[in-house]
Parts: sequence; structure tokens; C-alpha cells
Amino acid sequence: MKNIISLCLWIVGGTFFLISFSILFISFWTLTRKKTFGLAKSLFGIQIRLMGIRLKISEKEDIDPEQTYLIMGNHQSLFDIFVLPAAIPLVFTGVEASYHFSIPVWGYLIKKWGCIPIERGNLEQAQKTLSEGLSIAILPEGHRTRTGKLGPFKKGPFHLAKKTQATILPFGISGLYEFQSRGGFLLKPGRVNLRIGRPLGYNRYKHLSTDELKEMIFDQINWLSR
Repeated sequence: MKNIISLCLWIVGGTFFLISFSILFISFWTLTRKKTFGLAKSLFGIQIRLMGIRLKISEKEDIDPEQTYLIMGNHQSLFDIFVLPAAIPLVFTGVEASYHFSIPVWGYLIKKWGCIPIERGNLEQAQKTLSEGLSIAILPEGHRTRTGKLGPFKKGPFHLAKKTQATILPFGISGLYEFQSRGGFLLKPGRVNLRIGRPLGYNRYKHLSTDELKEMIFDQINWLSR
């Protein structure tokens, strides 16, 4: 029975994703980035509900929609890419593995969205994106969790934070690993929680080393994702 339910959810979700993908592809030619993101937020919200995710968002009152943030959190599942835009009330781009940009159609879409390839030397591109007023979401683990627990963080995001003096917005997701673990077919519909922490301005961490900042944000995200 679980296999049948999961198959149905994958079919429904996959069909709606293709519809959403087509709409967003067209919107890049007809709408502004802000309006396109608003449309994506609505479509992804429908997407996750159709697939059985009941999303609860907590503690987002401190977010200033006019502020630029370096958004950091844990990476639980493939479905993070739908939950984050649906949950965080900001217009933002993200970072993607370099090979994603060579995938037909998808590569075009993420390039148009302003996503940044994970490559050496791309610090300048990220700096430029932040300086232009566009927030960036980055998942410091670098890959989806294999155990459900928060994995070690890479240093790159924290070098970027200190270099750009960015305001860091931490968040934590819980429940998505249980919904769909890495490489798993079975989907387990249920509650997913996303907690947004208090923004951390540069003045609050400028005295910290990169390693100290990494440890502090790790502790915050680990707490938020419980």
C-alpha cells in the first residue's frame, strides 16, 4: 500500500511540476524577477501540498523584505528546493552544482534565475549578486543528509559572509528527511517544520574567525532544525 501511495504522489507531483516548470519558463520572458518569484512561491506551495507535505513556518517576524541576506540552513531532502521558496518571504537565488547548468532546460532555468555554480573563483559572482540587492540561499553541508542529522559545514559560505559583510539569516528544517530520504522512493506524507532564526548582522560576528562563525551558525541551525 505504501508503494502505491508513493507512486501516486510521485505521478501527481511530477505532473504538476511539469506544468509549473512550463509556466515559470514562460514567465522569465514576460514578468519581472520579483513577480516570477511570487508565482514560483505560489506554485511550489501547491506542489508540496499535493505531495502530502503540511508545512508549518515559525518565527519569521524579524525578516525585513527590503534587506539582503545570506540565507543558510540544513539540507534534508530533494524537496528543499520547493519548501524554501514557499516558506521564506524573500526574493532570493541559490547555488547549484556546476553540472546542473548543463542539464537541458533546467540549466537554462537556473541560469536565468541567477543561480551560482559551485566552483572555485565564484566568490566574486556571489559578491556581485549580494551587492546588487539579491539574497542568496546556501546550504553549508554541501549535500543532502544521509542520516537525518546535520552534517559538517564547508567553509566557503562563511568566507563569503565575512568578505561581503552579509547579514546571515539562519533557518532549520525538520520532517523532510522523514518525508523522503536521500535516494528513497517511498514518500511519507506529514508535517514539515521550518523555523527561521533571528538575522545576524555583520557587527555581531565581525570579531569571529571563519571557523568560529561556522561553529556558531552550525549550533543555531542545529537548534532550529530540532
